[in-house]
Amino acid sequence: MAKIISIGTALPEYCHEQNEILKFMQKAYVLGESEARKLAFLYKQSEIQQRYSVLNDFTKTENEWDFIIPDYSPSLDDRMRLFQQYAPELSVAAIQNAINGFIDPGQITHLITVSCTGMSAPGLDLQIAEALQLKSNLFRTSVNFMGCYAAIHALKMAQMICDFSPNANVVVVCTELCTIHFQQEYTQDNASSSLLFGDGSAAVLVSNTVTSGNALTLKSFYSEICYKGKEDMSWQLSSSGFLMKLSSYIPQLIHEDISELVSKALKHCDLLKDEITHWCLHPGGKKILEVIKQQLSLSMEDLSCSRKILSEYGNMSSPTILFVLKEIMQGLEEKPAKIFGVAFGPGLTMETFIASKE
Repeated sequence: MAKIISIGTALPEYCHEQNEILKFMQKAYVLGESEARKLAFLYKQSEIQQRYSVLNDFTKTENEWDFIIPDYSPSLDDRMRLFQQYAPELSVAAIQNAINGFIDPGQITHLITVSCTGMSAPGLDLQIAEALQLKSNLFRTSVNFMGCYAAIHALKMAQMICDFSPNANVVVVCTELCTIHFQQEYTQDNASSSLLFGDGSAAVLVSNTVTSGNALTLKSFYSEICYKGKEDMSWQLSSSGFLMKLSSYIPQLIHEDISELVSKALKHCDLLKDEITHWCLHPGGKKILEVIKQQLSLSMEDLSCSRKILSEYGNMSSPTILFVLKEIMQGLEEKPAKIFGVAFGPGLTMETFIASKE
């Protein structure tokens, strides 16, 4: 059986307090008093305390900004150069953190890279393989542009690999540099993105040969697409970077569909809701967590790991659900556990997993 052996994480150098990011946004968007006050209210309601970025502009004075320059929008080329500069080192650090004490880099048999904030060919997979001196016959594949639920999709691929490769040591690494796609035009979508997203990387070692006292067995996956929400969450390429659309209707869509989704996912694994001991919820935002809590009749304790990650890192897109899962794994006791995970992304796609500690 495929098992999650460990999860490693890595963060950029710069940690920015949310109130400092707010001051930056008010200046960068050149907001008047009324709009600045509205934005401040939204930041206060976000329950995010800090976020990480490869950019240091967010806590510097206006005349010291390096990347975000008034009256100039960085090109897609500019943004991809930053991704090429920072994504490989973050990915390598996360992988080293995940495999340390379990396997050497040369024992990695499969590498799955995940990102929706940067792409190239040769890409992140080859950069990681070269940096870690992985085997030249390494199996590698990439999950691109799936957004916040992509880590679950990659875990599903890792399970399939382990099922058909008896000696597999699969590494999944999710690396996103969301902040390099900051857009200077003040719109609802751009303001929502700049309030919510941060940068980070998470790596998972999935194996059917390595053992660990805290390992989780991947039991089941289930996903659905809510086509009525396809216009409410999207991620498009443009000459000035990647453009995010985040409709205020997304929490309502989740409100309408989350109960049925969870019921189907549990039935798919022949489980009852009361058998779930831990809820690994993607913290897409405060309202999304509130809706899930209400619709599934969860407690504040059930949401504690998700709320902690949202507060300390914001939404990092694909790595975020793995940050939550790592937090859950660190708190597991000797007794058995059943974990239900769910994340959301463009489509509107809802992806779930169930993992257990026996």
